[in-house]
Amino acid sequence: MYSPASKGATLIDTVVATGLLLIVFVGITAAFRLSVEVVTNNKARAGAIALANERLEFVRSLPYDSIGTSGGIPAGTLLQSEDVTLNGIRYVRRTVVLYVDDPRDGSGGADSNGVTADFKTVKAEVSWFAKNGGVRKVVLVTRVSPIGIEQAVPGGTLSLAIIDAASQPVVGAQVLIVNTLTTPPINTTLFSDEDGMVIIPGAPESSGYEITVTRAGYTTARTYAADATNTNPSPGHLTVALNQTTSSTFSIDAIATKNIRTYTPIETQQWSDTFSSATEIAEQSGVNVTSGSVFLAGDPGDYTTAGTVRSVAIASATGIRAWTEADWSDTRPASTDVRYRIYSGDGTELVPDGQLPGNSTGFSVPPIDLSGVSTSTYQALSLHASLSTGDINETPALHSWNITYDTGPIPLPDLEFSVRGTKTIGSGPAGQILLYSTTTTSGASAGVNLANLVWDAYTITVAPATGYAIASVCSPQPQGLAPNEYQTTDVIVAPHTPHSLLVDVRNSGGALIPGASVRLYRTGTDETESTDGCGQVFFSGIGEGTTGGGDAYSITVTAGGYTTYNASDVSVSGVTRLSILLD
Repeated sequence: MYSPASKGATLIDTVVATGLLLIVFVGITAAFRLSVEVVTNNKARAGAIALANERLEFVRSLPYDSIGTSGGIPAGTLLQSEDVTLNGIRYVRRTVVLYVDDPRDGSGGADSNGVTADFKTVKAEVSWFAKNGGVRKVVLVTRVSPIGIEQAVPGGTLSLAIIDAASQPVVGAQVLIVNTLTTPPINTTLFSDEDGMVIIPGAPESSGYEITVTRAGYTTARTYAADATNTNPSPGHLTVALNQTTSSTFSIDAIATKNIRTYTPIETQQWSDTFSSATEIAEQSGVNVTSGSVFLAGDPGDYTTAGTVRSVAIASATGIRAWTEADWSDTRPASTDVRYRIYSGDGTELVPDGQLPGNSTGFSVPPIDLSGVSTSTYQALSLHASLSTGDINETPALHSWNITYDTGPIPLPDLEFSVRGTKTIGSGPAGQILLYSTTTTSGASAGVNLANLVWDAYTITVAPATGYAIASVCSPQPQGLAPNEYQTTDVIVAPHTPHSLLVDVRNSGGALIPGASVRLYRTGTDETESTDGCGQVFFSGIGEGTTGGGDAYSITVTAGGYTTYNASDVSVSGVTRLSILLD
């Protein structure tokens, strides 16, 4: 029998003791691993310092004129980058040699003796992968001066400024300089300093300096060669003249992405029933469907005093975007009445007065405004009518009823379209050459990401050969794209016709105005449409009209709180776009 005086360990004691031992051993293991990492990294760092010192000691043994890198400025035999293994550790050793313009005797054109390549700096950088997976490096720098008086170096100075979209310096940008016309050829990579500058005194006198500037996660800026297509590149490859400074500025910034989705337009559809049969009726009580109308059951002198009828569920396979209105046609003799109500699609729920004021009482005057009915709550509705009479010799008659609603936009896959920016890289026989211009498709998902884009303003177009034309784009075109932005642009298209007009209506601040009334008219044509939620309206299937030809269109635009806009010289030819500003 157990007693308090009994000696021994319970299961709980064992679990607690085991847990404590585990904590101790885990701590010891972590401390051991950390110590191993510290020793290993210290060993690697010592090796890196030794390799960097070795490079600098070798440089100090060379004649001043021989100190340079293969493909660099100044030129020499030192490798710009090499793999070195020491004590089982793999290192990358990078050597950079540059002329330096000492400011103590003046810089650039203000140099007192005209020599801008006053001395050389040599940087030895040794990097390796540490145990924790990161990259570490050691950098040693030395200065090498010529013996005696400074000697002029034949050549000039390359001064490259690297800035971002806000004109701020970009630090650590990678600058690749290539020139195959010099002897020896130049192929060197440098990095911009804290001022976003790369300055290279002593660059050999030559044309054909190809510059490419980038940074991880950033766009690329470069110079371009002249060819048959781009006869006037901008910027072209640089030229360094003797004793002159060649300056150029390159703009790079974080890459951006544009997501483009394509849709068919929002359409207004109508469900209706003329009671030619009872196939569109879900429930009926005390009524008959005869000769295309709904009557109270019975015959004159014996009509029932009340009856009801409810339609089938009214919905759309592509979904309801907005309910519009309900309408009907009926006959009501003086002693009769018909009340209309809106129910859920299955008829189990009366749409509350909070969404449809007066629905519980019923409506007798058409139409019913359904714009306040939530499509998220009611993706299907049904019409309900209550017929009644105070004279058994008379019956009301319901002849037809309908509900209108908006559907769409519906995703349109595999639509081909073109995207072009505004920035150029030169010009040629065909005109301006754009930095970005592409033709692609929206793919099976009706959407595509265009990645690695430079900040710019982009325009989307759809060729007539696709059978479509742009009917609405919620963002004004061209649409600006900022650095590091992920931008989604929805493009709504309609069937292409030989001549069409896309009108966007904006205020003086450039904001699009939904719900504006746009009337387009001339002899034989008079159409009025309201701008959609994107402030645009699309007129398709219209005739061509040209200013001065006697067949130009007139246009009138009105919107609440704005001055009416009128114009009488609107030309339409092919796919035409018009932007209107309202005060």
